[in-house]
Amino acid sequence: MTAHASATTLPRPIDTLIEARWIVPVEPAGLILENHALALKGDTIVDLLPTLEARQRYAPRKTFQLTDHLLTPGFVNLHTHAAMALLRGFADDLPLMRWLEDKIWPAEAKHANSAFVRDGSLLAAAEMLRGGTTCCSDMYFYPEAATEAFLEAGIRAAVGITTIEFPTNYASDADDYLAKGLAARDRFRDEALISFTLAPHAPYTVADKTFEKIGTLAAQLELPIHIHVHETRQEIEDSLRLHGCRPLARLERLGLLGPELIAAHAVHLNPEEIASLAHHGCHVAHCPTSNMKLASGIPAMADFLTKGGNAGLGTDGAASNNRLDMIQEMRHAALLGKVGNSNAAALDAHTVLRMATLAGAHALGLGGGHRLLEAGKKGRPVCHWH
Repeated sequence: MTAHASATTLPRPIDTLIEARWIVPVEPAGLILENHALALKGDTIVDLLPTLEARQRYAPRKTFQLTDHLLTPGFVNLHTHAAMALLRGFADDLPLMRWLEDKIWPAEAKHANSAFVRDGSLLAAAEMLRGGTTCCSDMYFYPEAATEAFLEAGIRAAVGITTIEFPTNYASDADDYLAKGLAARDRFRDEALISFTLAPHAPYTVADKTFEKIGTLAAQLELPIHIHVHETRQEIEDSLRLHGCRPLARLERLGLLGPELIAAHAVHLNPEEIASLAHHGCHVAHCPTSNMKLASGIPAMADFLTKGGNAGLGTDGAASNNRLDMIQEMRHAALLGKVGNSNAAALDAHTVLRMATLAGAHALGLGGGHRLLEAGKKGRPVCHWH
């Protein structure tokens, strides 16, 4: 054997080899790899191959042997209010508007400040990472404090530039919210783990003039728009009384329906609205546990997906869920999808896993490729199932 031929058989140095009993890359659908390994150089995946072959081909600096585990792309929590981890269980057994007006908003007026948000966001990030969530889309006050917490925890986050018309401890009016949020974006714009969204709270708390500014900013800055919409029947009834149309029709009139829109909850949609959201390329953040806790309703997620829509999963805040557990959200999404459609095949296991991973990344503009388990993609080892 020549020296050249011998050299080609030497194992290739890499940083990390993750050996797992099962690997589910999510795409292609239905693929379950048994006794496979993921090879990484730095935080970049260089190979996905059978474990025995990986041991011959690579010389890892560190090896994780997950003999009874399933490895999958990290979960993307597409809708949460991380700092509300400090309000977990504070206001149970109430419908949304009583929950907000009688409990949550008064508590925030008393307690919410920069330190509250930083501590609550850090606690939430730890909980999410422990449960397999590697990215969240957050919407809350004091985005600079939240961002500092996410960076300390090492979790990827799309931080919302929350906007609302009424004053809080954080800002005085809609323009003040936008100015402070955009300043936070400028401060952290070079952080690899941080991106931003424009986050008008909801149609019932944001005026047309503010929505027009947000639409302009979204186009100029190429930012997603993350908003609560059609969460309750009362929201729709109030919009018909005040604006003469349903909330989604109002957003469409203002030019906000498009691929940049992430509609959180989207519970009460008629067939025409489902088709319109899908047609415009809008995304939905489905929050099944929160919808159940607040008795908001069961959205027609299967119908939206059938129309070609993209839907991810969110926990909402811990105050309206009591957990930030994406595995629980997958279970509840599947079960609600089945009972809501009287169809046991609706929202199968692969569909809800895709919602919890690649679909959420796509909605945030990260691209499904950021979460695929294949060569050339990013893949920091964070956690696993067992």
